Amino acid sequence: MSFKELGLSPEILKAVEECGYSEPTPIQAQAIPVILMGRDVVGLAQTGTGKTAGFTLPMIEILAGGRAKARMPRSLILTPTRELAAQIAENFDMYGKHHKLTKALLVGGVSMEEQVKKLDRGVDVLIATPGRMLDLFERGKILMTDIKILVIDEADRMLDMGFIPDIKKIVSLLSPLRQTLLFSATMSPEIRKLTERFLSNPKEITVARQGTASAGVEQFLVEASPRAKQGVLGQIIEAEDVQNAFIFCNRKRDIDGLTRFLQGKGYAARPLHGDMPQSARSETLERFKAGEATLLVCSDVAARGLDVQGLSHVFNYDVPFNAEDYVHRVGRTGRAGMKGRAWTLATPAEQKYVEAIERLTGKAIERKTGAFSGMKAGASSSSQKEEKPSNIVKYNKKSDNKDTGEKTSKRTKQADRDSRDGPALKGFGDEMPEFFRK
Repeated sequence: MSFKELGLSPEILKAVEECGYSEPTPIQAQAIPVILMGRDVVGLAQTGTGKTAGFTLPMIEILAGGRAKARMPRSLILTPTRELAAQIAENFDMYGKHHKLTKALLVGGVSMEEQVKKLDRGVDVLIATPGRMLDLFERGKILMTDIKILVIDEADRMLDMGFIPDIKKIVSLLSPLRQTLLFSATMSPEIRKLTERFLSNPKEITVARQGTASAGVEQFLVEASPRAKQGVLGQIIEAEDVQNAFIFCNRKRDIDGLTRFLQGKGYAARPLHGDMPQSARSETLERFKAGEATLLVCSDVAARGLDVQGLSHVFNYDVPFNAEDYVHRVGRTGRAGMKGRAWTLATPAEQKYVEAIERLTGKAIERKTGAFSGMKAGASSSSQKEEKPSNIVKYNKKSDNKDTGEKTSKRTKQADRDSRDGPALKGFGDEMPEFFRK
């Protein structure tokens, strides 16, 4: 099937072709015709399946024939994070380049002034996080009576982040005569209740079995004690051919410490979490996309929706508490027919989460023990230990590390001791393999 068969206008088809796309993904092929018919849609698809274009393309087609009034947006897209909102905005810029539709991005962490100016001029597409959306509404800056299309994206993440009460309030302010599109990677009972409440006779579209991981991703698991984790992670990165990677932590407080450890080892690592100012988050993401940083240490919230092509690795420094989050994390690599590798470090206390993941996916994660003899085909453990990845960008302490000098030196030495000596290694196994020793 081609995009020409989906009922899109020549202007949109031209924009899609200019982006280098010729065939729609399964979610796009199934959702676009239904949305163009005006029906409500529930789309269930994993991250990286092209669902953003699945709703932006038909929205551009539907909105192309009208014009927005001041403070009265014609459509609303609700997203859980600022990064995902920015990605959706980029989609509208790419696919709507031959139309004159206007948009506004309403997210926290930036000044309201420019956002209000755009609303005053009138926007066709409003892309917003729930908190900033309600804030501006309560200030009288938005009128929502003219919204004809509502999109709730990443509904499962909205639920995890506690946004559902805000979404319910926002939906109560909209006209019932609207088209509603809800997209989610999973369909939990709570999400099912939302679809029954917000949507009218929706068409449900599922393109992948819930809880499946991409076939192009090799998955490995290593057992490690909590204090040995940093050292174990460093050894794996050193032995793997890492082009770029996401490193996921469950707790924000661990992100900065792990980033400093990796920087101390000479890697171009950067942190990304919700407590950072928006300007710092944007700068970090741009550096990562440009290849100036190769390791992004992040939380699930910060990384959800990030559009990074060609990610070679994902590292789970912590096993996620929610088994479905594991699928989302692993899905960041091995996209678009490419191969990827995912490594998970698990403490004895985290084994219950590993078991939950394996029940969800229906597949055991391959355990790696000893010197990781299978890490590189045909390579011995000693050669793996000596081989250094030639393509990892090393961290420039002079230009970028603000935490230099004696403080960093002491911290790095302590981290090295923690990952090498004494009690830190107990619990990894009956005997620590030589591979992990300095």
